[in-house]
This record gives sequence, structure tokens and C-alpha cells, in this order.
Amino acid sequence: MRVTIRLFARLRDLAGAAELVREVPDHATVQTVWNALKSEMPSLVEYERTMSVAVNAEYSRMGAAVHEGDEVAFLPPVSGG
Repeated sequence: MRVTIRLFARLRDLAGAAELVREVPDHATVQTVWNALKSEMPSLVEYERTMSVAVNAEYSRMGAAVHEGDEVAFLPPVSGG
């Protein structure tokens, strides 16, 4: 099935794109999507423990199911003032 992946802040910079479309297996979870991204772009790994995730603009957990056409967003922590 096809999902849209949105990347923000430093993740976007590392990936070189704010939005990606990827095929994932049926019964995939957010973790499945993240694992595929990590294999493709190992530089993302360092943000795994601190980022937030959302599915269809609602904060979620890594174990949440994803479905055909969903938008999965990965948001690293941001700082500033």
C-alpha cells in the first residue's frame, strides 16, 4: 500500500525532501514506515528516540497502524526562542 511521509526540520534536511511517497506492506505500522526510512537513510537514526510522530495530522505512537493513503509525519524536537 502507498503512504505519504512528511518530514520536518532536521529530518527534512537529511532526507533532502519534505514529502516522500513509499510503498509499505499491508498491516504496516508507523514503526514499519520508520524502519524502511532508516534503511534508506541511516542518518535519520539519531532522531529515533526523541521525535514525535503523527498519522493523518493526529499525534500517534510507533505501533499505530497505517492504511492506504495515510500521511505519516515524523517531527524531531525543535529548539529556539
